[in-house]
Amino acid sequence: MVAGGQRWIERDLGSGTSMDAEWLALIAAMRRAHALGLVDPVLLGDAAAVIAQASGRVRCPPAYRHHMERFRALPQPPGRVRIRYIKRAQNLAGIALAALHGR
Repeated sequence: MVAGGQRWIERDLGSGTSMDAEWLALIAAMRRAHALGLVDPVLLGDAAAVIAQASGRVRCPPAYRHHMERFRALPQPPGRVRIRYIKRAQNLAGIALAALHGR
């Protein structure tokens, strides 16, 4: 996650598919936004399917419903939380993670 020019990388969130990883990243971002006390945060991600599921625009497949339920049960930061899709090349968190792996 990147917020205010600072990056946080959480390791060992679990194993699974790339969809699991994207859901876990969104869950971690919501937790961090709450912990930082961000008001009206905008959570950005480059996984269009997860963003659409988390936003309620499309049905969440049964295999990932537990992630959605966990996400919805998290404490919310103050104000309005928005979830937006961005292109991978614009995703600062993804860029930070790629740099960590030397890509």
